[in-house]
Amino acid sequence: MSSKVSAQVDVVGGASAGLPRERRRLTVGVEEEYLLLDGHTGMPVARGPRVVDAAGLVLGSQAQTEFFGAQVEACTRPTVSLTELRSDLAQLRKVMVEAAASEGCLLAATGTPVIPPPCPPAVTPGERYGRMAARWPFLMGSYDGLVCGCHIHVGVTGLAQALALSHHMRPWLPALQALAANSPFSLGRDVGWASRRFVEHARWPCVGPTPLLDAAGYERLADHLVRTGTLMDRRMIYWYARPSEHVPTLEIRVCDVNADLDTVVLLAALVRGLATTALLPDIADVPPTAGLSAPRLYAAHRLAARRGLEGEGLDPARGELVPAAALVERLLAHAASGLAASGDFDLAEELLHRVRRCGGGAARQRAAYLRRGRLSDVVSYLVQTTATA
Repeated sequence: MSSKVSAQVDVVGGASAGLPRERRRLTVGVEEEYLLLDGHTGMPVARGPRVVDAAGLVLGSQAQTEFFGAQVEACTRPTVSLTELRSDLAQLRKVMVEAAASEGCLLAATGTPVIPPPCPPAVTPGERYGRMAARWPFLMGSYDGLVCGCHIHVGVTGLAQALALSHHMRPWLPALQALAANSPFSLGRDVGWASRRFVEHARWPCVGPTPLLDAAGYERLADHLVRTGTLMDRRMIYWYARPSEHVPTLEIRVCDVNADLDTVVLLAALVRGLATTALLPDIADVPPTAGLSAPRLYAAHRLAARRGLEGEGLDPARGELVPAAALVERLLAHAASGLAASGDFDLAEELLHRVRRCGGGAARQRAAYLRRGRLSDVVSYLVQTTATA
C-alpha cells in the first residue's frame, strides 16, 4: 500500500538521445504484492516479516513487508528496458520463492486468497500499520480485505505532468484492469467476479478514478483529506492513477497481481505506451476527457472487474457496451504511437495476442479448478506459475 519504486524520467543513449523529450523512453517500474500460503492447506499464513528478512539478505530494500502478515512485496528497479524489467521481476520472484520456502510456506501471485484461513488476518507489526488498523477496524475482521495488486510506475518530470498524464489515461484504465483481472476466487468459492480484489480494495477510503486537478488543486485536496481525517496521510491517496508522494512517478493501481510473468510485462508496456502517447504533441495538446462523467467511468471499472476479458465491457468515453476483448484492442491501438516510440509495439502485440489465445488470469484460475473441481489445483497452478520465469 505504499509507493516504493524509485523511478525517474530517463532516456536511452545513442540515436534516441536526439529525439524530442516526449519521444524518449520513460522509465518504468513495478511493485508486486504476493500471498504467503501454507504448503499443506493452501491457506494464507502470516510469515511476511520473516520472509522479507530472508529475502532482504539478497534483495535489500527491494523486498518489503505489507499491511497483512500474509503478504510480501517486491519492487523492481527503474529501467527503460522491458527486457531488464522482466529479468528483474524474474529474479525478485526467484528470491522471494526461496525465502518463502525457507520459512515453510509458498508464494502465490493472485489478487485474493483462494482458500480461506481459519481466523482473521494478522496485521504486520509497525506504528503506521497499527494506526491504520485502529482507524479502520472493519477491514480487519476477515480475510476479505487481504488483496494483492500490481502497481506500475512511469517516470515523470513532476506533479503537473503526472496529473496531466492521469487525465489522458483515465478512459483506458478499465480496459487495462480487465486485462489484469486475476482474482475470481475468494474465501473458498468462485464469487462471480474476474477481479474480486477490485471489490474488496474499494472499501478503503479514497479508492477510485483520479479527479481532474491541476497541481495547485491536488495540493489543496490532499491537504484537506488529511486535515479532515478522511485519510491518515497522503500515502493513503489510493486513486487508480496517482502521483507518487516520494518519487517522480505516476503510479497506476488498477491491476491485480498476475502469476504469469509475461502478462506483467505486457501491462507495464501498455502503461508506458499510454503515458508516452499522451506526451506526443498531437495528443498532449488535446484537452483531456473533461466530459467523461465519474459515474460512467466507475461503471466501466466495475464491469471490467466483473467480467475481465470475458463478455462485454463499457467504453467510458462513448458510453457503449463493447466486447471486452475489443476494448483491449482499442487500448493497444491508442497506445501504438507511444509503444512504437519506445520500441515496444511488436512485443506488446505479441504478448496481447498470447493472452487472447490462452485467457487472462481469472480464466486460467477457473480452468485449473474445472479440471477436477479442487481449489487445491488452483493454488498449485498459481504457485507453479509464479515461480516460472
